[in-house]
Amino acid sequence: MRTLSMLNILLSLLLLQISLAIAITSPQDISALKAFKASIKASSIQPWSCLASWDFTTADPCALPRRTHFTCGLLCSSDSTRVTHLTLDPAGYSGQLTPLISQLTQLTVLDLSDNNFFGSIPPSISALSNLQILTLRSNSFSGSVPDSLTKLKNLDALDVSHNFLSGFLPRSTFLMSSLRRLDLSYNKLTGSLPKLPANLLEIALKSNSLSGFISKTSFDGLTQLEVVELSENSFTGTLQVWFFLLPALQQVNLANNSLTRVEISKPVNGNSDLVAIDLSFNKIEGDLPVNLADYPLLSSLSMRYNRLRGNIPLEYSHKKSLRRLFLDGNFLIGKPPAGFFAGDDAVSGSLGDNCLQGCPGSSQLCTPQQKSYSVCKQAYGGKPRS
Repeated sequence: MRTLSMLNILLSLLLLQISLAIAITSPQDISALKAFKASIKASSIQPWSCLASWDFTTADPCALPRRTHFTCGLLCSSDSTRVTHLTLDPAGYSGQLTPLISQLTQLTVLDLSDNNFFGSIPPSISALSNLQILTLRSNSFSGSVPDSLTKLKNLDALDVSHNFLSGFLPRSTFLMSSLRRLDLSYNKLTGSLPKLPANLLEIALKSNSLSGFISKTSFDGLTQLEVVELSENSFTGTLQVWFFLLPALQQVNLANNSLTRVEISKPVNGNSDLVAIDLSFNKIEGDLPVNLADYPLLSSLSMRYNRLRGNIPLEYSHKKSLRRLFLDGNFLIGKPPAGFFAGDDAVSGSLGDNCLQGCPGSSQLCTPQQKSYSVCKQAYGGKPRS
């Protein structure tokens, strides 16, 4: 009896192993994966790469265990019938993204980052209704951002940064209610900001050719927005009071634009999560906003190389949270607050290249040296005020 029991156990194990080796992946998914691999240049598939292990003649994509074939790049559903993750290694794959990718209808993650994919993003990608993460970062995709992306209602994160996308930002593309993180930095996008998704946590559009005003309409209802990265564009005009009162705002980078003015009020009830602001290399005129000292967590402020005038507010030097302060390259006058140079917790940064008097030459804060008297005199139409 014991021998018979052992035989039954061994038979069960054998049947289990055989069942795992049987082709169980959906034919629809297999067809899509074959098309996906076929659209990539064979010469760009390195012998050690994930795609090199995709052998449809001897193995099934979702079958386990994966010892020699389909060793990486894919994850499948719990019943091993549908592909849920397609995450390529950064192996320099070169090719176009096949429209037949749309057949992988159970995909939740598509990540092709850090390769050499080129051509347009196929509109058929909108069929991936379960997609939660779409990452095409650091490739050579071109053309426009497809309007069809708006149909990805479950998308949580979209990263198509470091490509060659061009054209206007579609008005409908950013109405995806589930979208939390959006990064289209380092492309060639033009036009103004559209209305942004209401549930965004982070938006990054750095280094494009976006222009126009930063409008309240674009940011209406964004109560969870924490990070705004819009540097290296061509935004103009006034950054109005409402912007820094966005309730969850923590980090702002609007450097290297053409903003001319900034309006800042005290935070509502003295509460704000704002930690870092970078408004450097704009065309901002007027006095330094004294109300910034009322933001309780502000630790880094850069307004370098603008057209700021007047004195440095004494309140800045009383702000214990402030650790980095870059105000160099303006036309600030008077003596910098002594509190900047006292104690072991002195602030770092630069107050150089201004029209300040009595900035201690021994302090790193005072480098580079101040502007010449003649430059400062000309800037103020006569003798600079002290």
